[in-house]
Amino acid sequence: KLFLPVENIELLSRYGSAPDTVMLDTLGSASWQARKSKAKQRLRDMAEQLIKVAAKRALRTAEAVRPPEGAYDEFCARFPYSETDDQLNAIEDVIGDLQSGRPMDRLICGDVGFGKTEVALRAAFIMAMSGKQVAVVAPTTVLARQHFKTFEDRFRGWPIKVRQLSRLVSTKQANSTREEMRNGQCDVVIGTHALLAKTVGFRDLGLLIVDEEQRFGVQHKERLKALRADVHVLTLTATPIPRTLQMALSGIRDLSLIATPPVDRLAVRTYITPWDPVSLREAILRERYRGGQSFFVVPRISDLKRTEEFLEMHVPEVKYVIAHGQMPGSALEDVMTAFYDGQYDVLLSTSIIESGIDIPTANTMIIYRADRFGLAQLYQMRGRVGRSKTRAYAYMTLPEARKVTAGAQQRLKVLQSLDTLGSGFSLASHDLAMRGGGNPLGQEQSGHIKDLGVELYQHMLEEAVASLRDDMVVSDQSWTPQVNLGISVLIPESYVQDLNVRLSLYRRASEIENDAESESFAAEMIDRFGPLRRDVENLLKVMQIKRLCRMAHVEKIDAGPKGAVLTVRHGDVTQPEVIINALQNNMNWKLRPDQTIFVRANMDDERLRISGVIRALKTLVPPAQD
Repeated sequence: KLFLPVENIELLSRYGSAPDTVMLDTLGSASWQARKSKAKQRLRDMAEQLIKVAAKRALRTAEAVRPPEGAYDEFCARFPYSETDDQLNAIEDVIGDLQSGRPMDRLICGDVGFGKTEVALRAAFIMAMSGKQVAVVAPTTVLARQHFKTFEDRFRGWPIKVRQLSRLVSTKQANSTREEMRNGQCDVVIGTHALLAKTVGFRDLGLLIVDEEQRFGVQHKERLKALRADVHVLTLTATPIPRTLQMALSGIRDLSLIATPPVDRLAVRTYITPWDPVSLREAILRERYRGGQSFFVVPRISDLKRTEEFLEMHVPEVKYVIAHGQMPGSALEDVMTAFYDGQYDVLLSTSIIESGIDIPTANTMIIYRADRFGLAQLYQMRGRVGRSKTRAYAYMTLPEARKVTAGAQQRLKVLQSLDTLGSGFSLASHDLAMRGGGNPLGQEQSGHIKDLGVELYQHMLEEAVASLRDDMVVSDQSWTPQVNLGISVLIPESYVQDLNVRLSLYRRASEIENDAESESFAAEMIDRFGPLRRDVENLLKVMQIKRLCRMAHVEKIDAGPKGAVLTVRHGDVTQPEVIINALQNNMNWKLRPDQTIFVRANMDDERLRISGVIRALKTLVPPAQD
């Protein structure tokens, strides 16, 4: 254990990953410093590249595109639902980006079924009507097919030609689509990874929409980067992968959140249960008798046989159909169409239905061997049900005889806790904490986050980026002043009872940057907890002293009844004449042999001590920073 004075709480940061993977360093050894400095160098290199990327983006121009007058309002009026506030804000953000004259790189993070597709439709309409081409990339053939149907319906009656490019399209059709893309006859093309092939070319690509971004690998994203030198990019996701979330949080990408659920939407009831044929039969039949459909999802194609036998033996009343990724394109197309049209009660499938599928009548989902799926996968699959006003149910089943791994238990626990609407962003934050964030530029997945913890990593990255930007003055946070005044400095338990609230107040006090912020913080404390105690006043004064120490490059202060001793960080002093003038102009100041400064003064009383130290430090602050 290492004890830390509360006034230095800014030195603590939350590690945030699973405790069993943490490597602790022995106190007093240099291994932690070595790890930190190694990470710092790597982060500095990364920050340089990030700044280059950002600078290139800032210098590049893209043609400013404005919504067509009249036609755009008419197109919006065709949306059959009323937009939520967050949805309208996201649409405004996107339109603002398109009009800015700079290439857009925006991440729309909205929960499953919260209307991200409508944001994409409007952006695509504006771009297509301005005469430029739009490409929509989806991770699965089933989702590409659904988007194609949606775009076709919404663009009907407008001079916009929509085409599809995936495994579900015949070779002849695919060839003619590629030809139309090259000569500019096709305005909007919707496809899978097939759109990222080297053989695909565009005449004038203006907007690239990436749906369910978390399903694309690093290489696909590198290929997308090559496509998008001056192309607007709109990325849609409910559960951004840690790297994407980290890039959004560190300001490399713009972020719009859609967190309000559509009107009348109900949360999905989630049950984590051992495999039990009786309750599963009941769940499937209950859905059938209320006129709905069910999904039955398995992790592997080899599991389909066992679940098929279960349906035949225990629920012979229902009609089911099978779908998986290895089926021929035409067969898969027929299966999905038949299920959409309500010809079957149960769709037995692999996780191919995970992304974006929208079947409002399907409101029960059973997941076989839920321990074999990832956190975002489970969340996405649960989002396939409950997309209308009907209450939906999701059953995550576990094997009867086998023990589930600790990781799987943790994932299912997180999933069950996120049972409110709009928790995709919280889930992504859990994922970032559990797995680390990866290198935003290269192919490494967990980077140095595992070594340092999320908070410290993020702070060091921001510091590295800020120090490389000439226009920003960045304070060096690698050291913190030590202040020993021999007075009581704390928020007493009798003043603020709750430990978590006390800790958050300490943290906020440590982040105060000037006297005005300190006064408003004190006013808030008085408002919430009553008149300030002496100890709390002392805490705010010590925080002020620490701010002055940073400006004056004083790393340590020891004060007692007869005066104070100041230790200066010699390597940081930029204006030594300030110290020399202070020593010459103040008779009671003395430079000691160990290069510390002794300030003789009467400091018997707490208040005299605090005011005396503040006066001495103000004398040492260079005029430029005063």
